[in-house]
Amino acid sequence: MFNKSILFLGILCISFTVKAQTPKMYKDIVFSDVTVDKDLRYAPGNNKTHLFDLYQPQGDHSAARPLIIWMHGGGFKFGSKDAQGVKFWNTNFAQRGYVCAAINYTLGKKTTSFNYDHMQKDCYNAVADAKMAVGYFRLYSKQYNIDPDKIILAGNSAGGMIALQAACSTDAQLAKMAGIKPGNKDPGLLKVAAVINFWGGIFDLSWLKNAHVPIVNVLGSNDKVVPPTHKDGPLYGGIAIHKEAVQLHIPNELKIFGGYSHELQKHFDPIFPAGKSTQGRWAEACQFTAIFLYQQLFK
Repeated sequence: MFNKSILFLGILCISFTVKAQTPKMYKDIVFSDVTVDKDLRYAPGNNKTHLFDLYQPQGDHSAARPLIIWMHGGGFKFGSKDAQGVKFWNTNFAQRGYVCAAINYTLGKKTTSFNYDHMQKDCYNAVADAKMAVGYFRLYSKQYNIDPDKIILAGNSAGGMIALQAACSTDAQLAKMAGIKPGNKDPGLLKVAAVINFWGGIFDLSWLKNAHVPIVNVLGSNDKVVPPTHKDGPLYGGIAIHKEAVQLHIPNELKIFGGYSHELQKHFDPIFPAGKSTQGRWAEACQFTAIFLYQQLFK
C-alpha cells in the first residue's frame, strides 16, 4: 500500500511538471518553422520604401492572430527590413505564434553629421509610413488572419523611436516638434495594442499620457547612441520612459543589460554582424518582451 502511494505521488508530480512546462502560445516558442513572404507592399509605388516581409508560423491555422509591425534602426538614414537583427526578432516572435511584418520606411538624406532637427523631420516622415502600414493591415486583416485590435508597433533604435512617436504623439504634436506643417489626414492618435522599444527613445515624455499604451523597454546600460535617460536635446531613453510610465500608471516593463551598448553589443559596431553572444542577449530580450505582452494581451 505504501509503495502504491509513493507511485501515485510520483505520477502526480510528473503530470504537474509536464503541465507547467507546456509551452504557451505567444509566450513561448511553439513553432519550429517560419515562412517568410518577401517584398510585399503596404502602399502603392515602385520603389523599395514601402515594402515589407511577412513572417508567419508554419502550420498555424488561427483565424485572428496578433501582429507585430517591426521598424529597423539606422538613424533614419540607413538600414532596411533585411537587417540581421530584424530577421532574428521577427523569426523569434513568429515562432511564438505572432504574425510579424518587417517594413521599410522613408529614409532621410544620407549624411554623417548629426542634427536633431533633421532627425525629427525624418522621424515625422517615417511615422507617417508606420501609420500607413497599420492602416493597411487593418484593412486586410482577414486576408492575413490577424486581429486588428492586437497590432503591436515595434522597433530597434530609430525603429523604436518610430514606434513610440507613432503610438503616443498626434500628427500636430510631432509636426510642431519637427517644424513641419501638420497634415490634415491624421488629426488623432493611432490606436495600437502595445509598443516594443528596443533601445529607442521618445522626443517628449508628456506624450506618453496621450495613449496610455503598454510599453516594454529593453536597452544596454552603456548605450551612447540613445542614452537610457536624458542627456541633451529632446530625446528620452528607455529608463526615462519607464520612470514616467510608472508615474502615469501605464503598464510597462524595463530590462537593462548591464555593461552593454547599443544593439546589446559589448562595443557597438553597425558594420559587422552580431556574434553569438549578442544574439543570445537578443533572444533573452525576446523572451522578456513576450512574457510582458502575454500578460498584457492574453491573460
